Amino acid sequence: MNEPPKDVAGALQEVRARMDRSAHDADRDPAAVQLVCVSKGKQASDILPALEAGERIFGENRVQESQKKWPELRERFPDLELHLIGPLQTNKVREALALFDVIETLDRPKLAEALAKEIQSGGRSPELFIEVNTGREPQKAGILSEEADGFIAFCRDQLGLKVTGLMCIPPADEQASPHFALLSLIAKRNGLAKLSMGMSADYELGIQLGATHVRVGSAIFGARHYPDPTPSA
Repeated sequence: MNEPPKDVAGALQEVRARMDRSAHDADRDPAAVQLVCVSKGKQASDILPALEAGERIFGENRVQESQKKWPELRERFPDLELHLIGPLQTNKVREALALFDVIETLDRPKLAEALAKEIQSGGRSPELFIEVNTGREPQKAGILSEEADGFIAFCRDQLGLKVTGLMCIPPADEQASPHFALLSLIAKRNGLAKLSMGMSADYELGIQLGATHVRVGSAIFGARHYPDPTPSA
């Protein structure tokens, strides 16, 4: 049975209202928190209502899927900002740099080196967030928290990469608060201003604990068009 079409404009209004309340409750400026509308698994026709409602920041999981739908949308909305929030394979680095403005999933030295090499050879230089596996989950990507400081230094100091923030996905069966607090602590001691933490189920908590970016998909667009093993953004 197909899910009825989502009222994207109405859902966006509700998400925005919740974001504002969470920011005010934490004595934060709502303008300091950016909404990343997670459009993975959605067609261009599904995304268009969000663009027409004024949203300009979107998150995608897969390079190949993004290549099929975003170039045309970008021609119509040239001021949009596209984030890669899914795993990036080294053989897709060139394509990713050509398409994405922010890559939130820098998670290993080999990928960092591939990004640096491509950027140095003339590729675009997007903002980079390092993904931290705060839950030490073997099935998930991300640098371990105890290795994060060294990896941040390697990326910035040795490779010259533009690392501006951190990202995490807490374990689904644990409270998110300790993971968000840990990510914030790592960012603070490394002088990183941006924190991508919080998805559809916990973005309000993320805002209260310092998120500068929240990744919200199903609360805006509804269910995916294809099964996705990653947590619901």
